[in-house]
Amino acid sequence: MPITKSTKKALRQNITNRRRNIKRADTYKSAIKDYKKAVLSKDAEETIASLSKVYKSLDKAAKSNTIKKNKADRMKSRLTKLSAKNQT
Repeated sequence: MPITKSTKKALRQNITNRRRNIKRADTYKSAIKDYKKAVLSKDAEETIASLSKVYKSLDKAAKSNTIKKNKADRMKSRLTKLSAKNQT
């Protein structure tokens, strides 16, 4: 357990940030799952709408350093390729 005042505050901040990061990670992971379901159903409108949600959630996660920017870009690229591959 922390002893000094500054380490107690650091612990509180870590707990808060961890909760926030877990929530953001859950958001983009569930958005990706919904997107993959839409791609498999081959519904173009639903796929485009869910891809937009995925982009938004990945960008938010990257902006807040929950994930790195390159990881977000890589995931967006791969998911877009997935859509193009399954639409043909």
